[in-house]
Amino acid sequence: QLQASGGGLVQTGGSLRLSCVISGRTFYSVGWFRQAPGKEREFVIGLNRNGNSILYADFAKGRFTISRDNAKNTVYLQMTSLNPQDTAVYYCAARNSVVPTSQQDDYNYWGQGTLVTVSS
Repeated sequence: QLQASGGGLVQTGGSLRLSCVISGRTFYSVGWFRQAPGKEREFVIGLNRNGNSILYADFAKGRFTISRDNAKNTVYLQMTSLNPQDTAVYYCAARNSVVPTSQQDDYNYWGQGTLVTVSS
């Protein structure tokens, strides 16, 4: 199971850290996706099992980063310089493979999502 948390309301330019606790099994790679109102879910960022290789969506480069604490079975999404276009439900996902991908269908397990709202 994956349990995402940490969403909330933040002002433009602010920062937020999301957490995803993974229980029940060990996954090789993880990713974060988001779905804005009226839009399709899109890839945000992904991390391999070793935590030394990150895959970014273009909009995430320079603003978002991902990390994992395997001892705590937790993956983090650190977001900075947030703007209203970042408003969305954010989902963590995991897959039984060494490297992350940007394709939703490649992920085997999903968390329930946490809402991030960025006010202008």
